[in-house]
Amino acid sequence: MASGQIFSRTTQALFYNYKQLPIQRMLDFDFLCGRETPSVAGIINPGSEGFQKLFFGQEEIAIPVHSAIEAACAAHPTADVFINFASYRSASASSMAALKQPTIRVVAIIAEGVPESDTKQLIAYARANNKVVIGPATVGGIQAGAFKIGDTAGTTDNIIECKLYRPGSVGFVSKSGGMSNEMYNTIARVTDGIYEGIAIGGDVFPGSTLSDHVLRFNNIPQIKMVVVLGELGGRDEYSLVEALKHGKINKPVVAWVSGTCAQLFKSEVQFGHAGAKSGGEMESAQGKNQALQEAGAVVPTSYESFETAIKETFEKLVEEGKISSVKEVKPPQIPEDLNTAIKAGKVRAPTHIISTISDDRGEEPCYAGVPMSSIVEQGFGIGDVLSLLWFKRSLPRYCTKFIEICIMLCADHGPCVSGAHNTIVTARAGKDLVSSLVSGLLTIGPRFGGAIDDAARYFKDAYDRGLTPYEFVESMKKKGIRVPGIGHRIKRGDNRDKRVELLQLFARTNFPSVKYMEYAVQVETYTLSKANNLVLNVDGAIGSLFLDLLAGSGMFSKQEIDEIVEIGYLNGLFVLARSIGLIGHTFDQKRLKQPLYRHPWEDVLYTK
Repeated sequence: MASGQIFSRTTQALFYNYKQLPIQRMLDFDFLCGRETPSVAGIINPGSEGFQKLFFGQEEIAIPVHSAIEAACAAHPTADVFINFASYRSASASSMAALKQPTIRVVAIIAEGVPESDTKQLIAYARANNKVVIGPATVGGIQAGAFKIGDTAGTTDNIIECKLYRPGSVGFVSKSGGMSNEMYNTIARVTDGIYEGIAIGGDVFPGSTLSDHVLRFNNIPQIKMVVVLGELGGRDEYSLVEALKHGKINKPVVAWVSGTCAQLFKSEVQFGHAGAKSGGEMESAQGKNQALQEAGAVVPTSYESFETAIKETFEKLVEEGKISSVKEVKPPQIPEDLNTAIKAGKVRAPTHIISTISDDRGEEPCYAGVPMSSIVEQGFGIGDVLSLLWFKRSLPRYCTKFIEICIMLCADHGPCVSGAHNTIVTARAGKDLVSSLVSGLLTIGPRFGGAIDDAARYFKDAYDRGLTPYEFVESMKKKGIRVPGIGHRIKRGDNRDKRVELLQLFARTNFPSVKYMEYAVQVETYTLSKANNLVLNVDGAIGSLFLDLLAGSGMFSKQEIDEIVEIGYLNGLFVLARSIGLIGHTFDQKRLKQPLYRHPWEDVLYTK
């Protein structure tokens, strides 16, 4: 066990099992104390590496995250405190691993319920190697104005109220973390504050005892008096009694053992801590208080008079000239977190993203205001979901059915088209699904699958302006623009694209109006008189029919229709549909275990 001070203004810790709030509280305490460097050097999160962003005053900092204790200790050799926030199931193993690191001097175990046999092994190893264990079942400890462990001393307001941002003259040790917070406040009211405070934890076998820390305090010159808060149960306080009797402590000790009310109960009572139960007269609060008083400690008659006893002891030391007045300093203002300030109505902050199509903040996600459960219960299909997420409204069933037909008809067009070819070559190169899919999608454009928007745009403009098919086609020719949606590499006037015929049949049967489609057919009639391959292709069919869907449904204004065509909604339909086929080609090549593709020489014209 260390014989003197274990913390300082330069102490740094490794924090095991990331918890944002206690780490941020440590960093805020550092800022209050005017530390130059953060007290948390690194975080250990098994299986994770990288950085965690936190605040050091106004500055946002990145604290390294390590996956193993050994790696963290090697990376931060000056960090000698290990703060263990692991659960009781793994706290023992991780604490022992930390104790075995030569750079670690102090281990604080926060978890309650660590098996007693495991704790005994930790205690034995720590004592054999002159190391300190605080806990288990502890909130930790604090050196005022220098360093604190995790949630010790609670909120920033409490820390300021207790003047913990600067050192005082009192050493304090307790079993209870909660009572420590209360006592820090009590001590600050009647003295110049604490210099160091430790909560050893409430388990039956604490890693370090009350007397261990009182003996340390006796060797720290800045500590002029010691305050001890014990509790009934166990015999830890008697080691302090023996130390006092043998003259090992030469500073005033004010002590109180809580639990005197236990004598009012007829049977043994278990209080909050595992070790807080009386097993006989010696373990009773009355027995311990009497023994401490007989050994020379200042023991009040009740907890209510504990504060007075502390005050009188402190004032006596001041009168004797053993304690000089502490220079008061004003701690800096810790910047308030934005979320806290917003909730308190202190600031207004602009948002960075606007979303109108979905909301995941409630009990279940909503698509355009429709709860997920309603979508399932009403038997919505993919066309209905697409209408909600793309158009922010529920379209009539014939509209969503048309969307689904488009997706089915455009899902794939064989392995030879450019998109599928790219995907196949990429998959055979051993690339992953996303890479293979994207390589195919990148070929979609004006020459492959991306002409739906242009077809809709030009057909709509020509029809709305009252151009005849002849005027439309010839005006496009003069501009040097091919008519989008017209022409096919394989299909001819006498060998129509079956997909186009199916779409036209559905529209004529279900749509209230097909004026744009009929105009596209008239344009096809004129272009076929020019060449037999200038047929209406699937892009042109979908483009013109989508105009009829938007106009005929009565659910879109003219401005909305123009915006839908301009933004690229219709090409989005092809992208969505073709992704199905491209994913299929990727899986097909991987399932067949096809080797790397190399284009054959005989299919290349080598020329100068």
